[in-house]
Amino acid sequence: MRNLVEIILPDGRKRHVEKGISLLELSKKYQKDFKAPIVLALTNNKLKELRSHVNEDCKLEFLDLTSRDGYRTYLRSVSFLMIKSIYDILGRGLSTKVIIHHSLSRGFYCELKGHEVTEEFLNEVKNRMDELVEKDVPFLKRTVSLNKAIKIFDENFMEDKVRLFNYRRVSNVNLYKIEDFEDYFYGYMVPSTGYLNNYDLLKYEDGFILQFQSRNKPTDIAPFHNQQKLFKTLKESSDWGEIMDVETVGALNNKISEGKINELILIAEALQEKKIAAIADTIMKDIENKKIIFIAGPSSSGKTTFAHRLSIQLRANGLKPHPISVDNYFVNREDTPRDKNGNYDFECLEALDIKQFNTDMMNLLNGQPVEMPEFNFKVGKREYNGRVLQLEKNDLLVVEGIHCLNDKLSVGIPRDNMFKIYISALTQLNIDNHNRIPTTDARLLRRIIRDNTYRGTNAEKTIAMWPSVRKGEELYIFPYQEKADVMFNSALVYELAVLKQYAEPLLFSISKDKPEYIEAKRLIKFLDYFLGVSSEKIPRNSLIREFVGGSCFR
Repeated sequence: MRNLVEIILPDGRKRHVEKGISLLELSKKYQKDFKAPIVLALTNNKLKELRSHVNEDCKLEFLDLTSRDGYRTYLRSVSFLMIKSIYDILGRGLSTKVIIHHSLSRGFYCELKGHEVTEEFLNEVKNRMDELVEKDVPFLKRTVSLNKAIKIFDENFMEDKVRLFNYRRVSNVNLYKIEDFEDYFYGYMVPSTGYLNNYDLLKYEDGFILQFQSRNKPTDIAPFHNQQKLFKTLKESSDWGEIMDVETVGALNNKISEGKINELILIAEALQEKKIAAIADTIMKDIENKKIIFIAGPSSSGKTTFAHRLSIQLRANGLKPHPISVDNYFVNREDTPRDKNGNYDFECLEALDIKQFNTDMMNLLNGQPVEMPEFNFKVGKREYNGRVLQLEKNDLLVVEGIHCLNDKLSVGIPRDNMFKIYISALTQLNIDNHNRIPTTDARLLRRIIRDNTYRGTNAEKTIAMWPSVRKGEELYIFPYQEKADVMFNSALVYELAVLKQYAEPLLFSISKDKPEYIEAKRLIKFLDYFLGVSSEKIPRNSLIREFVGGSCFR
């Protein structure tokens, strides 16, 4: 008689399967129930690659490419396939370096050091990727000692990985292999190259875009939209990191271990202050017209501190800024639109009294006194408490809100009177050349810390709410970011080493049986790459103080 184990599926069904069966083999029996290829599994709330085996009773859930972790696995696997294909064509040597920089229009912007990027070359790489997909080559994983891994990276001219692993506390390292090419990646891989069907390579600026399939439409490659302003901001940050020799986590750890972190903090803060001052100077050039400054950005981008610091720079130019929160123009709660689940949708534009907002702004521009509203979030009503505002010669308005770049919010205000700013934490740091850090990770860590400190919300709840927050950003913020007159990057190259101290205890508090544990575990592993840095030397006006405390603006 065969030795069987019991699996419990998400719908409660129980099945008995042969002990030792691979998740890959098992997934084929359930593939018909999914709209995209299954690439990962959850066993007892732990992520597992499909080449793992079922050796005990467990709760089992399969994840396809449309799931959050499944899509991450797809992105990582295609990136590995591309890197392998480039090295197959160029060979591995000191002069050849592939760098995956940052996300741009559903793709990754990449650069190739030591070789010119041409359309002909990209076609050659794409053809090689297609060949490997057609061959359905397995992604093999092996575990080696930390010292062995460092030796492998050193022999293959991967100095960025040598730097990274010089600070690792683990004894062993998992390496992935396609044919004869071996590399390290932060996260899981699909079983084989045959799973990777939709991707493209597009020449862009000095590098190229690795374009992926859409998460929601896995049969289609996501269309490329040229986000020139965003790219320029990201490229400027990356170039600065290269100049300062802090492009990767290993390089940052070097600065910390060599006692150079305080100098780096001062330089990073000075650079941000310089950019804020430059924005104020730009506004001053047309101050006769620019009377309303709109500031928008995704969650935890540091909008509040940025608005304060910009206001100080404007005051230094002889102006008097007046802060206005768009949130004070929420409609009364009973009039708030509801989403498809029947819950109040506070993120949509229709949750605001756009007519009243435009009326008040135009009256202020015309020099009339306006009684400003305040929204009472406890009772869900807009109130008027006698705060009257009237603009004088050197006065201007600083308006903050998620819809501030959407023309529909300011439909009654002349464009010449507006100056629009987009702010986000666009992380310029990579784990290493082949493992990028999503900007959303830095923002999520900021929010976990801030929610716990100032809102009494634990990390579990913040992580649970994050997909909803991200959905709102995708709908109401990101589509309008190119409408900004300027973009400001609020990320600080040293910040993750500081956030580590605050975030880790909060993440460890999430119990293993909670759905949010998977994301917490991923973030804990991510933070383990960093040496910790005290917040003691961070200036009180720093954007990071908005999240870790001690800000002079609170």
